[in-house]
Amino acid sequence: MRKFGLIGKDIDYSFSRGYFAEKFKREHLKDCHYVNFDCPTIEAVFSTLKQGDIAGLNVTIPYKEKIIPALDKLSEQAREIGAVNTVVFHPDGSLEGHNTDAYGFEHALFDQWTAKQPKALILGTGGASKAIEYVLKKKSIDPQFVSRQSNKKSIRYDELTSAVMAHYGLIVNCTPLGTFPNTAEAPPIPYDTLTEQHFLFDLIYNPSLTEFMKRGQAKGAKTANGMQMLIHQAEQSWTLWNS
Repeated sequence: MRKFGLIGKDIDYSFSRGYFAEKFKREHLKDCHYVNFDCPTIEAVFSTLKQGDIAGLNVTIPYKEKIIPALDKLSEQAREIGAVNTVVFHPDGSLEGHNTDAYGFEHALFDQWTAKQPKALILGTGGASKAIEYVLKKKSIDPQFVSRQSNKKSIRYDELTSAVMAHYGLIVNCTPLGTFPNTAEAPPIPYDTLTEQHFLFDLIYNPSLTEFMKRGQAKGAKTANGMQMLIHQAEQSWTLWNS
């Protein structure tokens, strides 16, 4: 049996295990199975990587950046982004980190959003947000990070005035706010300033309609959740594991 899996923390909710179980069944891949490696610490992650029977791994929060020191090499894209969500186990025993979040986001976003807006807000500064920044810059869209604390790269939520919001047509939520079971939560942006000219992309997929999306739709904004991004990145992971 070829064992694949997901490394993360508190990941019982995960999309990946169910998705790959269905994929293996649909494609009659009887020699493959996919498991969750729920790791409470980074030391547990490093221990998991040393298991000898793993064919490939996905990586989710909070380890997309923390896992990098344990890898032998990174793809050029993963190095530039600074985060890894896919690990390839090479026949010589070396581990290579890749980032398929960027691939997934690019395909999902531009399948659904056709506006030519030059600026975007990225809510949150975690590992996933780095892949979003990478894609936006690639597409000549100027990204602005937003977080609870301002620094050289980000502004605070309370700095999002109506004038600021008018300059950003795309808003991408990279925070976990609104994820099941805390579905009443949403990033603290000024929703009253949204219009039909805004597009809200939520990386969350459970629930399929998040509070962030609901509040945007109430103001006429178009919205999308993270499901298509996940499907694209999962299939890209599979391609890397089998190349």
